[in-house]
This record gives sequence, structure tokens and C-alpha cells, in this order.
Amino acid sequence: MSAKVSDYLLHRLREWDVTHVFAYPGDGINGLLAAWGRADDDPQFIQSRHEEMSAFEAVGYAKFSGKVGVCAATSGPGAIHLLNGLYDAKLDHVPVVAIVGQTNRSAMGGSYQQEVDLLSLFKDVASDYCEMVTVPEQLPNVLDRAMRTAQARRTVTALIIPADVQELDYAPPQHAFKMVPSSLGAPAYAPVPADEEITRAAELINAGEKVAILVGQGARGAREEVKQLAGTLGAGVAKALLGKDALPDDLPYVTGAIGLLGTRPSYELMRDCDTLVVIGSSFPYTQFLPEFGQARAVQIDIDPFMVGLRYPFEVNLVGDARETLLRLLPQLKPRDNGSWRETVEKNTARWWEVMERRAAVEAEPVNPEFVVHALDALLPDNAVVTADSGSAANWYARHLRLRGSMRGSLSGTLATMGPGVPYAIGAKFAHPGRPAIALVGDGAMQMNGLAEMITAAKYHREWQDPRLIVAVLNNQDLNQVTWEMRAMSGAPQFLPSQSLPDVPYAEVAHSFGLGGVRVTKPDGVVAAWQQALAADRPFVIDFRTDPAVPPIPPHATLDQIEAAAASVLKGDSDRAGMVRQGFKAKIQEMLPGSAKHRRSGEEGR
Repeated sequence: MSAKVSDYLLHRLREWDVTHVFAYPGDGINGLLAAWGRADDDPQFIQSRHEEMSAFEAVGYAKFSGKVGVCAATSGPGAIHLLNGLYDAKLDHVPVVAIVGQTNRSAMGGSYQQEVDLLSLFKDVASDYCEMVTVPEQLPNVLDRAMRTAQARRTVTALIIPADVQELDYAPPQHAFKMVPSSLGAPAYAPVPADEEITRAAELINAGEKVAILVGQGARGAREEVKQLAGTLGAGVAKALLGKDALPDDLPYVTGAIGLLGTRPSYELMRDCDTLVVIGSSFPYTQFLPEFGQARAVQIDIDPFMVGLRYPFEVNLVGDARETLLRLLPQLKPRDNGSWRETVEKNTARWWEVMERRAAVEAEPVNPEFVVHALDALLPDNAVVTADSGSAANWYARHLRLRGSMRGSLSGTLATMGPGVPYAIGAKFAHPGRPAIALVGDGAMQMNGLAEMITAAKYHREWQDPRLIVAVLNNQDLNQVTWEMRAMSGAPQFLPSQSLPDVPYAEVAHSFGLGGVRVTKPDGVVAAWQQALAADRPFVIDFRTDPAVPPIPPHATLDQIEAAAASVLKGDSDRAGMVRQGFKAKIQEMLPGSAKHRRSGEEGR
């Protein structure tokens, strides 16, 4: 029996070392599904509950494996469903290849069932490379370029294969006119800036005294070099959310996350520095960077299209972070500015004390900050942590200290709801021997997470370490938007849009054959985490948390907290479990300038 186009496609994916394809079936890829059967499920077909989840799982797999993630879907509605996950990959610069079916070539242009103009549909999300395979000889070149482009440019690419083409006998491209032969492989490369640009950057940095470093995910491969840079310059290091695992949080000069979800010492680091070095980050919020004219700045990024953004950088170095730093470090003068580093470390240590106090604040029924703060000390050394968008991302950013080889990520740029659980599933296929923990809100769990626990139930026996723990911060509120409304427009909670039903998440998990427990009191939090971490299967913890715990920005003032708290009390006083005046008072005690801080000698923070 001759090999079909679909057979060769799977063969070529295996040659590219693709071991998993996250997908959902449909008749637009029936030829490909038949080929999977003939190939003994190699690469493995990972069946999600929805094509958007397939794309998110491919993103999670790519983020945590460093390899290209591959997803597949049928024509029409299946292809459409992939889009949100693919945009998440594109905006976070994650290499993902989408393979989608299409109606037969003979039906194209005839308003046929499920016919969608897929080239136009994918034109933006797969703008670097999107092609339709119309003859067998075209396939290897199109697939190879899709894989190579996704990897080299850290982006999304797409292959569209009509259903009838999948069933054709495969024929390779010939040594002939208008044939395009192809080859495998994406050679590793590490571009470096010109020597004179390195020297310019060194001169600028050497002229400064109070150096701040901001790292993103692009600095992950330069961990030791960033440590050496911070040590040479006596600098503090802040991290964009996508770079949370780029540098350990237990280093005393690492100030943690930056931005609306960031920490006070990161805010202070940027407020007071005179020199800024940004490595592998496109952090978007200019207001959290130094004032214009305050600091001279250097940027290092591998992508020439991403330099010069966000801040008036004087020197932009285009190159691999590690190789660029290896060339920059010998030209830098060691600093004798102990007072700057001492201040950074002192501010950071105080911040963690504040986090401990915030976690200890009584709430009704459970303080969500305590839920995540309690996990911090219990995290396994090799844990992979994901967070969903919403208020859960605040607590992930502020309370978890990723240490050693721990990994973590979320939807950094698109900030879409729903990737927390599928990211964790993708991580489990990337690292089946490591525990995965997803922090999600109840809105995200209801949107996507519940159904994907069926996927976890389907596959967990294949994982060396079966632990996939989903912590649901169940406050019956779309909490992040509720607080944004209060902070930005002083509006009380609008219940028709914000209120969520109370779902028995642990009981649902039990019905899938998984572990689960509901926690309604603070004294059950640690025990629930311990139970989940000791489980022999995926586990859902339903934490019943207080929706009135505010995600306080790092630069918040007492007046802003007063306004937000007043809004809560004004609009929600008749709702069970809402904030009490005493909670507001305790939050005020934690802020800079409070009487408690002054008594502790913490004025000026």
C-alpha cells in the first residue's frame, strides 16, 4: 500500500522529533486520523475537550519543553476554535504549529458546508508563515518551513491541508523546474551585537550608580550571567511576569514581579534607579518604568523588532541574552555602591514580611492570599506552576517564590481567561515526571478548566508523576474585573455581570475519578495542599475565598484603598461574605505610611 500524504505528514513530524500533537477530531482531518491509526499513534494524538484547549495545551507544552508545540483541528469550526490559543502563543512569542483541515479542493468557492476562507482567517495569527498544501510534492517544504519558522521566530505558523489532498498518494518533489525540495532541521544560533555597540552599552552602564535590571522570559537562558551582572553592578533585579522563573525569587536582590500585579520593591527599584538594563522583556506598562529623563537605559533582545519599545533606550543591543552578556560583562566596572544594594535587599525583605501579614488577615471565609502564600513553603523543588488570568494572577505574582528548577507561566500578553488548566496539562506531557499546579479563578474553571479535568483523567496514568493539582479560588465573582471597576470608575459590583454560581468543584472531580476537597476555613488550607501533593492522581482543591480581598497595586495609596473599600461597602453591603470595616483597617496597616509601619521604622517606603 502506497503512503498517503497524511502518512508522510506524520512521518515528517516524527523526523522533526514531534512526540505529541494536541488535537480534536473532525471529518476535515479524517485522512490524517486514519494515518494516525496506521502509525500506531506516533506522534501521540492528545485529545482535548475543545480545540481552543488543544491550542492552549500546545502553548503550555512549548513554554515548558522549549520545543515546538503542535496542534491540529478540523476545517471550519475546529479551525476557528484554535484561534484564541494561537493568539496567546503569538503574543507570548511561543513556537506553535497549527495543522488544520479544509474542504475538498473541488468544493472550494462553492459555499460548501464548513467551508471557511482559512488562509484569510489565519493570515494575522500565523502572519510569519501560513500555507495551503494543494499537491503532494508541496508538503515537505511547507511543513519544514512551518516548523523552522515557528522555532526561529518563536511564533505561530499554520498548514492547511484539504481533505482530498490528505488521501492522495504521496510523491516527493522532483529535481525539476518549479519543484521545491526541502530538508530537516533548525540549526541553533545565537546572534550577538557588534563590538562597538557592546562598548557603548558598557560605557553607559559604567556611568551609573543605582542600577536596576529588568528581566523577561528572554533572559531564562542567561540565568548565571544575569546573576553575575547583578553582582558586578550591585543591582536589584525585577521580573516581568513571563520572566518569573528566569531568576530565583529567593535571591535577596530579586525584587519580584513588576507592574500592576507586581511588588512594592520592584516599584521602588524603578522609582529610584539612575540606570536601567532590560534583558529579554517587552514589559508594556511604561508607568512602572523610571520617569523619562531619570534613568539612562540599555535594552538587550534577540528580536530586532522588539527593541526600542516602552522606554527611550540609548543603546539597543540585538542578540542572544547569554552571548551578549558574556561579551558585555568583561567591560563593566565592579561597583562599590553597597548602600544601593542594601536598600534594595532591605525593601525586598520587608515586602515578604508584608506578604506574610497580608496572608494572615482574616477574611470570610478564606483569604485567597493565604491560600497561595501557604503553597509557597510546600512547593516541590521541581514543580511547574501555571496561573490563570484574573485575581489568581496577582497572588501567583506576589506570593509564590519560584526557586531552583521550578518553572512557571501564564498568559502574559493576551491575558486571556482559561489557559491555566490546559497549560498544566501541556506541562505534564512536556515533563511527565514533575508535579504541575494550576492556580485558577472560578470563572476560568467554569469557562475551560472543568472540562479539561476530563482530559487529565484520561491521560494521568501515562505520567510518571500523576500529580496535577488545580486550586480553584472560588469566590463566586469575576473578581479582577470587579476590582477594576471599583478602582477605575468607583463603581460597586454589578451582580448581573460579575456574580458566578457556586459549583462543587471537588465533587465534580470525584465524579471523574480524581481527587478533590473543599476548604471553607483557614485551618484547612495547609492540610488540603498536603493532601493534594500526596495524591496518586490529579486533584482539585475548591478553596472558598473572600471576593473582597483587594489586589492592591504596588503603588497604592491609603486614599485609593479608602475609595475601593467604600465602593465595596456602598454597593455590596447586603451580600454574604463581603468585606467588613475591620478588613479595610487591616489592609491599611500594611501600606507604607501607616502607623504600624512607622512604629516598625518603615517610614519612607
